Amino acid sequence: MADNRPLSPHLGIYRWQITMTMSILHRATGVALAVGSIPLVWWLVAAGTGPEEYARVADFFHTGFGQFLLIGWIFSLYYHLCNGVRHLCWDAGWGFEIRTFYITGYVTWVAALILTAFTLWRAYGGAP
Repeated sequence: MADNRPLSPHLGIYRWQITMTMSILHRATGVALAVGSIPLVWWLVAAGTGPEEYARVADFFHTGFGQFLLIGWIFSLYYHLCNGVRHLCWDAGWGFEIRTFYITGYVTWVAALILTAFTLWRAYGGAP
């Protein structure tokens, strides 16, 4: 008995778009923020435990892998924040035109990158 029902569309049918990327990345950065809370708690507990434990955590975050995690967490924070503001605008009924949708998507990317760069610049000895 043949099943002649149509198949649901899947990713192989759709052309890749910024809207798909932004939706996937919004979810991924939300997960990254949740997982990144574990090292944040580790750092806070170490700060309350004493100078030896705090020095151990600080040494970890000064390694290449630790720096990678920090930069990724900072970018995730800013991207999720900027894209969340974009979603709030949609909740208010603004930004559903296709052109606005794409412009705000690119603005979200640029703002997250600029905010990440500014934070890193300030953290590593930028101007006061």
